Amino acid sequence: MNTLLSRHGTLALARALSVLMWATRGNHFITPTHLPDASWAIFFLLGFYFRQRALLPLFLAQAAIIDYVAITQWGASSFCVTPAYIFLAPAYGALWYAGRLSARHFKASAHNLPRFAAAAFAGTFLCELISSGSFYFLGGRFADTHLSEFGARLADYFPGDLGGVALYLGAAALIHLALAGNHRSASHSAS
Repeated sequence: MNTLLSRHGTLALARALSVLMWATRGNHFITPTHLPDASWAIFFLLGFYFRQRALLPLFLAQAAIIDYVAITQWGASSFCVTPAYIFLAPAYGALWYAGRLSARHFKASAHNLPRFAAAAFAGTFLCELISSGSFYFLGGRFADTHLSEFGARLADYFPGDLGGVALYLGAAALIHLALAGNHRSASHSAS
């Protein structure tokens, strides 16, 4: 779906997504000095814009490196690092795949935004189920695990996670539509 991007633009976007991950990963709440974690939106955008599957494991490795550095060098909590941490790979993979599916049917038009939003919602929900479910049921942090309690936790955490993804993907969609409009205008003027 990167027909708007030249090779140089594709590399610039990959770098920008990498910088965004380094700048936001580990910040789960919006404060005056921190934006929410953009990782989930980044994995969706990787699937949406890039055909190269190699970027998925590279960004998975980058996320793990950032977590390691944050815990060992920056004093971040290691509470979420449990045996369930490995399930972040399929959770992020679900977002990547949702982005990839969305790109197959996307045309640069505001009429396609509901389909884009539906794919983003589905990918985000599946990511939440995998990441939170594995942490809750396999992470060893909870003495008693019950499906009803997990459902309550899901209802508490999912809206905030979805809001963070919506923030970044909304901005990406606006930028994409603006670039597509400029691209169409330049194409019509050249003809």
